[in-house]
Amino acid sequence: MSKEKAIVFKAGMTKAQIAALWKKVFAGRARRSTKPLLDIWQFCGVIKLKEDPMVIQQRMRDEWD
Repeated sequence: MSKEKAIVFKAGMTKAQIAALWKKVFAGRARRSTKPLLDIWQFCGVIKLKEDPMVIQQRMRDEWD
C-alpha cells in the first residue's frame, strides 16, 4: 500500500495558500527524491484569449460533428 498523500490545489486559492501547500510538497519530496520539482507558478493567473470564448467553444463543438 502506498503512503503517498494527495495535495489538492483548488481554484481561488491565494498565493500564500498555494505557497504553504507547495512548501509541504517540497519538504516531502526532498526527502524522497533529487528530481527537480515542477514550477506550479507558471499555471497561476488568468487565461488571456485572443478571441471570444463562445467562438472557441462553438469551434470545438463543431469538431465533434
